Amino acid sequence: MRKLTWVYGLAALLLIMALAGLIYRLPPVYNRLSWRVDFALTGLRTKIDPIKPLPTALPAPQVLALEMSPSTPAIAATHTAVQTPSPSPSPESSPTPTLTPTPLPGAIALPPPEWEKQDINNCGPAALTMYLRFFGWEGDQETITQVIKPYREDRNVNVEELAYYVRTRAGWLNAQYRVGGDLALLKQLIAAGLPVMVEESFYFDKPYWTGDDLWAAHYQLLTGYDDASQTFTGQDSFYGPDLSISYAKLDKDWQAFNRLYILIYPSDKEGTVKQILGERWDEDFSRQLALETAGAETQADPKNAFAWFNLGSNLTYFERYIEATDAYDKARELGLPQRMLRYQFSPFIAYFHSGQLDDLMTLAEYALKVTPNSEEALLWHGWAMYRRGDMAQAVKDFQQALIENPNYQDAQYALDFVRENP
Repeated sequence: MRKLTWVYGLAALLLIMALAGLIYRLPPVYNRLSWRVDFALTGLRTKIDPIKPLPTALPAPQVLALEMSPSTPAIAATHTAVQTPSPSPSPESSPTPTLTPTPLPGAIALPPPEWEKQDINNCGPAALTMYLRFFGWEGDQETITQVIKPYREDRNVNVEELAYYVRTRAGWLNAQYRVGGDLALLKQLIAAGLPVMVEESFYFDKPYWTGDDLWAAHYQLLTGYDDASQTFTGQDSFYGPDLSISYAKLDKDWQAFNRLYILIYPSDKEGTVKQILGERWDEDFSRQLALETAGAETQADPKNAFAWFNLGSNLTYFERYIEATDAYDKARELGLPQRMLRYQFSPFIAYFHSGQLDDLMTLAEYALKVTPNSEEALLWHGWAMYRRGDMAQAVKDFQQALIENPNYQDAQYALDFVRENP
């Protein structure tokens, strides 16, 4: 009799758990509770295995992985001190008309779009929603997340994903993004009737784990400026509409992301955009400017970790991988935020192509400790395992990256590549 009662009790418990799981998955319940569950689980996980500062570079030179696939260029096995770049001739590009400089109005206030409050970890789709609404689009952030962020737990939407959405789902609009912007350029674009989105630093108001440095990334839509008050107007998906942001604060927060700016505009405005950007329209030229700016900032403030990180990212763009890893080593020595590798992935590329697999593994594993479902960190962990000859683990990593984001084409490419090149 006792055994029968125990069996019935267990069956009832399993039924209750199953029903609770089904109820939890109902959208109204899931949207209210999922972030709280995630917050609690993150706190528990990091109590057991605390998150420490981002690791510094390994102390000794490493043996480079010289047995590379034919598609990977050989890298010289020397580790040189990074040299701050000096100005060099810009890449050749087709002539682009430039505006004759004219004084800008002292203040501009573009009509703000309907404000969108972001869902958890959703500032990218929310900011993009407001940007598209400026041009008459009628969707919301959920419309966008269904395409580029299928899982609510995904903590980062990168600029390529935002541009992809515009180009494939809002075809009457063009999307461009560049690095190396400045405040004068932002004002020129706004004065021409074009809002601008930037990526910047953001600080949480409460920690997610013991020792949390609170730093994160945020997308900000700018719709106005005022020289008298030295402020921009931001449509901020977290803090609210018509946010006043000082020029100095914006530039300081913007630096952490290499002063990335995103432009969305109707096709008939492309001539205007080209005129304002001038030579910056050429992506290589924009990168060269960003490289020179980062180099100058490392000289002006040698203890600025973001300046060194930007230097590494711009050197990586130009495939100067050994110099890039030296710059990243310096940034790591000075101290980078714990979530840095949730949002920026050029260090993975630089350490991979320079053959510094130990550092690549260290950074990928750290990024996964901070963000266990990061498809980008899973991808680069997989590439490190592939280089080390662990095909099974590489495939597992790439497959997991696709589970976390089924639309992640880099992971699909990697999976196809390693299967064809065992």
